[in-house]
Amino acid sequence: MTITVNDGNFEEIVLKSELPVMVDFGAEWCGPCRALEPYVQQIAAEYEGRAIVGKADVAECPDVTTKYGIRNIPALLFFKGGDLVKTQVGLAPKAALAKMLDEIL
Repeated sequence: MTITVNDGNFEEIVLKSELPVMVDFGAEWCGPCRALEPYVQQIAAEYEGRAIVGKADVAECPDVTTKYGIRNIPALLFFKGGDLVKTQVGLAPKAALAKMLDEIL
């Protein structure tokens, strides 16, 4: 299950997490974001208990979006120990996303 991330809870959910975190930044109107959605949901289920998978609508978290320089969506940011360690911009296969997450576990 994915967790909704926004400006108000980003620090608590992402930066203070003891587990690695993958955050999918997107928007409802974004076609590639919608195409990526099934992969994100599958990864959330497969990595439950080992990683946190968050979803952030860029319209609902302008501060975080600006802080991390997100200009294109979908954008997936990978965090470990509160630090940004990997970024994937644009649509990617599920296997590529899983590999990036595996590398920080």
